[in-house]
Amino acid sequence: MTTPSPQLCTLGAADMGILRKDDASMKDWVYEVLEEAEKRRYVPYQHRIIQEFRDLIEQEDDVLEGFTQMFDELSDPGPVDDYEKMLAVFDVIIGQAPIFRNLSQVAFPICAVLAGPMGTRAGFRMFSDARVNAVIKKMLDTWFQFLSSPRSRYVLSDGPTGWFGPAAVAAMPNFAQTFVCDPMAPYYGFKSWEDFFIRRFRPGIRPIDSPTDDTIINSACEATPFRIEYSVSETHRFLLKGYPYSILRMLNNDELAPHFVGGTVYQGFLHQFFYHRWHSPVNGRVVKTVIVPGAYYLYIPCSEGEEIPPDGVPVLDDRAITGSQDFLAQVATRCLIFIEADNPAIGLMCFMGIGMEEVSTCQPTVVPGQRVRKGDEIGMFHFGGSTHCLVFRKDTPVSFFCGSSLGQRIPVNAAIGRVG
Repeated sequence: MTTPSPQLCTLGAADMGILRKDDASMKDWVYEVLEEAEKRRYVPYQHRIIQEFRDLIEQEDDVLEGFTQMFDELSDPGPVDDYEKMLAVFDVIIGQAPIFRNLSQVAFPICAVLAGPMGTRAGFRMFSDARVNAVIKKMLDTWFQFLSSPRSRYVLSDGPTGWFGPAAVAAMPNFAQTFVCDPMAPYYGFKSWEDFFIRRFRPGIRPIDSPTDDTIINSACEATPFRIEYSVSETHRFLLKGYPYSILRMLNNDELAPHFVGGTVYQGFLHQFFYHRWHSPVNGRVVKTVIVPGAYYLYIPCSEGEEIPPDGVPVLDDRAITGSQDFLAQVATRCLIFIEADNPAIGLMCFMGIGMEEVSTCQPTVVPGQRVRKGDEIGMFHFGGSTHCLVFRKDTPVSFFCGSSLGQRIPVNAAIGRVG
């Protein structure tokens, strides 16, 4: 098989709906939340996990140093300029549902607060620390419980910042005709923010291309192609910008990972407004599912061509967070679903659902031994934008149709490639 050069989509922040740390809309929103947080700074936190977070920072000398330095390293930290304000803002955020505010990334509110600190040397150290990740997981779990409750439905309104208001309707046209809902019912019939987020397409909205043609590979997600790379290495040192994929790291050194050394990776990004369920790209049988715990806010915005030093400390840069999707595929929380395709030319393949920042709940809905057909649901993300990969063996002669479509949304179940 001819080995094409890697293809990398270099979309700008605005193209992918991603908020950069200098985004004016983000700063305005953070100021608003900080004003609410300031009212609570001298009373007990409303969420116990925030006090636990503060205890970790203040009782561990190296963590206190790290969370102090990450703000000190910023030339313009913005409204949240120390860890006390950060925690006060978090206490507000995890008791609220995301509002709709233009097309900005305010639907990623924690990431909006951390956009600057997570790109510093100290931020890299802290967000790669197991103790910090453990308390962040508890914080996100607390928030997820709220988002899964009826109390979170208040944002499913037709108000200015509601998800059925004028701005949201313009961003998500024909919503009622596209998704399963009841426009005449309160909150369109959704039971919670989470129920709204994992909404389903109405029957027939996303037809399955070539359902019986086993040479065709279909899109597993409603996603924008980000990168296609052939001859992926077994292991590789991280480089800063256009990170090389390291297949063993991506697949968490699973016993099946060696099958994919030298293989092919197709990666695509799911915008926060996209459909967030996963569908089988092939006909076959589920071999194995694996949940890989990972880092939540680990971000390497470094200078092009520079290699990360042995101590793992990067150089601060202003690269958009979604530009690091290839890096996140190797360090973030992710779900691996190994499928043995009916077509022996494909054989064993792997779907990877990869959580980004707030989106760190990746749920498979299939079990080992289960038969899947193209278009069958295999899992879902919970909350926010995400990324995913399809991974193929070295001997799988796969080629993709979307080289000219990098940067454009490809519907779930659409044909994206061919084998042979």
